[in-house]
Amino acid sequence: MEFKPDWEEAMRRFEAWWEGEILDRVCIQVTAPRAGAKPRSLPVPARLEERWTNIEYVLDVAEERMRTTFYGGEAFPLYWPNLGPDVFAAYLGAELIFAEGTSWAKPLIEDWATAPPLRFDRENRWWKLTLQMTEAALERALGRYFVGLTDLHGGLDALAALRGQQNLCLDLIERPDKVKEAMAFLTPLWFTIYEEPHRLIQRKLRGSSTWIGLWSPGKMYPVSCDFICLISPSMGREFVLPDIVAEIEWLDHSIYHLDGPGALPHLDALLEIPQLGGIQWVPGAGSPPTREWVPLLKRIQAAGKNLHLGVAPQDIESLLEQISPRGVMFRTHCASEQEARALLKQAERWAK
Repeated sequence: MEFKPDWEEAMRRFEAWWEGEILDRVCIQVTAPRAGAKPRSLPVPARLEERWTNIEYVLDVAEERMRTTFYGGEAFPLYWPNLGPDVFAAYLGAELIFAEGTSWAKPLIEDWATAPPLRFDRENRWWKLTLQMTEAALERALGRYFVGLTDLHGGLDALAALRGQQNLCLDLIERPDKVKEAMAFLTPLWFTIYEEPHRLIQRKLRGSSTWIGLWSPGKMYPVSCDFICLISPSMGREFVLPDIVAEIEWLDHSIYHLDGPGALPHLDALLEIPQLGGIQWVPGAGSPPTREWVPLLKRIQAAGKNLHLGVAPQDIESLLEQISPRGVMFRTHCASEQEARALLKQAERWAK
């Protein structure tokens, strides 16, 4: 790759990591400003929505970021069509509302008694745009960077976007039949939404990736449910786990995006899933950094699961003194390319 000359080597390490093995050092994804690459200013569309939906502009911004970034170790240049975390709900007819850094869906189901049946229309504007963005990126990416899947918050997250979080919390108690009826539609739809862009990518690239920045030679996704933080473990097992297990069993590789202390009550249920490949632990805003969660990391490793951890570069060595390097993928950032390269050299010594 133009932006990742050692991509073949990184792929071999990813393949070993999914198996919980180490080739010659612990896996580290390190980025830094690329030495000698001066950022260029790009013309910005006046309308906010166009900054999300103008394909040429979005790709120009992504490629400029890649051109000025050093990708060390298992970090690699990646573009994925990003229309916000609620785009799955938008595929079902919800209105997307854009802000500078994110977007969200306007709830569509005000009353179950008058709500139309859930329906996926292939002519939906946002679905067609996702495919167009994927195809356009693939035309520009060959030999330069990888193209991943969009952010697929299906299941109960999609239903929360369609219904509203507060209403859905009440539905779990008052209308569980309606929730389960909706989930019976949403769970299989997730596979359809995944498969079509995945097929497009496989025509030109090998493997899969998405926003999490991991690569797999097969079908991979960071399964998740942000809504799970609002409900009890028993409700999680009843309403969330069947959807999560279905995704994990269908994928070749999976990792669960465990986001913040609010998700921890559900960890035992997740660790019981045999096919789950790993956990991405994100401490969350206002929580102690990753280095303060060693007992939790050991608990995950004891269950035989991989770890994907965002850390400060200076914390990696001390963490490796406390947890096993097998199946660990560190994600970090350095102030310069020189520092990033030095970190990777140190990692070789730590392995020995």
